[in-house]
Amino acid sequence: MPSNKSVSDAPIVQFTNCRILRDHQLQREDLWVREGKILNPEKLFFDEKGSADVQLNCKDSIIAPGFIDVQINGGFGVDFSLATDDFKSGIDLVSRKILSHGVTSFCPTLVTSPPSVYHQVLPQISVRNGGAHGAGILGAHLEGPFISKEKKGAHPEHCLRTFEAGAFQDLLATYGSLNCVQIVTLAPEMRRSNEVIRELTKRGICVSLGHSVANLSQAEEAVQHGATFITHLFNAMLPFHHRDPGIVGLLTSDKIPAGRRVFYGMISDGIHTNPAALRIAHRAHPKGLVLVTDAIAGMGLAPGRHTLGQQVVEIDGLNTYIAGTKTLSGSVATMDTCVRHFQEATGCSVETALEAASLHPAQLLGIEHKKGTLNYDSDADFLMLNDSLYVQATYIAGEEVWRQDVSGM
Repeated sequence: MPSNKSVSDAPIVQFTNCRILRDHQLQREDLWVREGKILNPEKLFFDEKGSADVQLNCKDSIIAPGFIDVQINGGFGVDFSLATDDFKSGIDLVSRKILSHGVTSFCPTLVTSPPSVYHQVLPQISVRNGGAHGAGILGAHLEGPFISKEKKGAHPEHCLRTFEAGAFQDLLATYGSLNCVQIVTLAPEMRRSNEVIRELTKRGICVSLGHSVANLSQAEEAVQHGATFITHLFNAMLPFHHRDPGIVGLLTSDKIPAGRRVFYGMISDGIHTNPAALRIAHRAHPKGLVLVTDAIAGMGLAPGRHTLGQQVVEIDGLNTYIAGTKTLSGSVATMDTCVRHFQEATGCSVETALEAASLHPAQLLGIEHKKGTLNYDSDADFLMLNDSLYVQATYIAGEEVWRQDVSGM
């Protein structure tokens, strides 16, 4: 057998008998992996005269890029908006547990909190690669506190803030640091928000519009200043109105700067968004749809009382409410459940459903050259799924980090 030693000593793994999601299509090809990256087999054969060291039969599974969850507040009893001494062990637990739901990278999300919580929690979140220890951390998503009182949803009103004269300095003082921050959700109708959007964008931080009563022109202005995302479309914003469609109107706006795409998050759990609304959004702007779980500490736990930051929430089936009210507060749906529900509700292709949880969030964060695809040289973070889109195995950097236990089935 010809040797590949001239290029690398690392073993080459060939995944056979599978359908790979590449270029928006499921293609019957083998997947080649070396040193945590997707390998181009032609270069291997013709340039290196190399071949596989290990072959794995995937038994006709679908292989798709790992899911990326850009809005997850916690899960399995862990609440990212609670400052605790063992915060690190909490985030480690969630990152490990979500592997079974196909999530290979995520943005731990903090809801509106007092400055003391941000100052304590944010230094404990660090960007890191995924592996056997759990899904990779891409940076924090700070949802609030610069949001609208009228559309606060499950966010505590006494912690909401506005931008004063030194708007960006206000934000810095509130959060304490932006070192590990990837996304900030704010209400674009707030005075001085555009200068904050410009400053955040300049630092490579994605600005999302949400928890807002903005009209369409305010939303368009925010996008012109650099905003690229909408936090959980339809939820916590003005409902669509034909004379002023509000933030929802961004999906078909003709005022988006050339070459810019607006993305929007959707909680496809069957509770937060009626299937008809999901279909409307998807048909209006399919390339911008990003599936998010908006999961809270109660995800993966029995019904009952749990927390979301400063609030107590009650879980009843798939419904989560602020205790004693009918105000929805996050979700307990897992990402693989959201992908299946989205596909069922919209009737879209398997490829489209999978890309809404992988390619689109990667494009939103500007990391699609290494995550969210199975293109050559990208990170070998991928899933094996069956035809019903149930996750059978999760791989990070080409290593199996979770597999469905079929012994008891």
